Amino acid sequence: MHSFAPEIVLITILSLVIFSDALANRLKIPSVFLLLIGSYVVYTYMPSAIPIDLKHYFDTIILFCIPLIFMGDALHLHFSDIKKYGFDIFYLAVIAVALSITVGASMYYFDIFQGLSLGAYVALFAINMATDAVSVQSILSRFKGIKHHIKVLIEGESLGNDATAVIAFFFVGLPWMLSGEIDASKATLDALRVFVVSIGLGVALGFMFYMLMKLFSDKRGEFFSFVVEAYVAYVLAEELHVSGILTLITAIIATNAWIGLDIKASEEAKPKKAKSFMCKIRFEHIRATTSERLEYIYEMAKEFGYIAAVMIFFVLAEMVHIDKLWEYRVEILFMFTLTTLIRAISMAKFAFLGSKFKQIAPVGLEGWFILTFSGMKGALSIILVHMIPDSYVHKDFFEAVTVGVVVLSIFVYGITLWTYFTFFRKEAQKSIFKK
Repeated sequence: MHSFAPEIVLITILSLVIFSDALANRLKIPSVFLLLIGSYVVYTYMPSAIPIDLKHYFDTIILFCIPLIFMGDALHLHFSDIKKYGFDIFYLAVIAVALSITVGASMYYFDIFQGLSLGAYVALFAINMATDAVSVQSILSRFKGIKHHIKVLIEGESLGNDATAVIAFFFVGLPWMLSGEIDASKATLDALRVFVVSIGLGVALGFMFYMLMKLFSDKRGEFFSFVVEAYVAYVLAEELHVSGILTLITAIIATNAWIGLDIKASEEAKPKKAKSFMCKIRFEHIRATTSERLEYIYEMAKEFGYIAAVMIFFVLAEMVHIDKLWEYRVEILFMFTLTTLIRAISMAKFAFLGSKFKQIAPVGLEGWFILTFSGMKGALSIILVHMIPDSYVHKDFFEAVTVGVVVLSIFVYGITLWTYFTFFRKEAQKSIFKK
């Protein structure tokens, strides 16, 4: 007899998305709350709805979902915004994250978590400082009146933050934690190598797929070209032992940027008489896509990423063990509180710098509030903690604390933002996803 397990899982996931969205619209609450609760309830109490051993296929599911999640997020970050707010995003995504991990790791000297080495502290805070763009967008998409500047910072920080956290975890925290020692200079150079090679590879792949898209002119083909690009970038980078996530993000943004240049050139009232060398080498007169088809691509990428995120929620449900969460309840609450305070201070510093340096646009008190509570954790934190070898003696602790922080951040941060925008700031000027 045939097994219909894959079909049943797909039915379960899509049904959960449909009913969560419908109920969320009725109740006027973010659907991510219902998806998270629904995933756990279905997985725990309705095993026939998920007739696949998720634990056995954990790695496969994770690796399948990563490119789809980050592709959709990267497509929403436009190169023009990166140019305008580049230093702001760099501070939030690199400097602030590195400082946050350093501050968190300094808790080692206070022996907060007994038995953990300094390297383990670095790994733990790298895992729990990584934000989740899907959860953030799911919550903030319901709120109106958020400035475009803040929206760009949230999107840019979510993507760059993840790339920084991944590099800090895999090339500093994890090897230090497992070996008990680390060569600081070697680790720094290795991290810089990964950063440079990943960006370079991403730019090259971005240009290659941009040129490839000039060969066809239908929105479905162009969308699937982005999907292929995301998977190729991730797999190739991982095979070369650099950051698959950073390479993927860079490639998608680069392709999108060159497409934007083509569209802008075609819309100019008076075309330039003399074309630059770069314009000629990329065949500017042949458009990779149009603004209308690009909107379709954005929408489809968001939906694919959303479905992938729901699959990660089911994996998260498999990792939720109430007895373990209760056993480590003090550590979970401490970690959640500490990471929240670190983020609040980091964002406050950003707001302060914004009023002192012309390179940084000020965000104000409301901007600081939104940036602080838009730091929901999610898919990437779950992915990173799973990468810790089963042989590591404190893996149960890492998993319990990370799962607890992820769940608390989604509900506490999400409810805080929902309460603020629902009861204290009833303004309907523009959506976060619109300029």
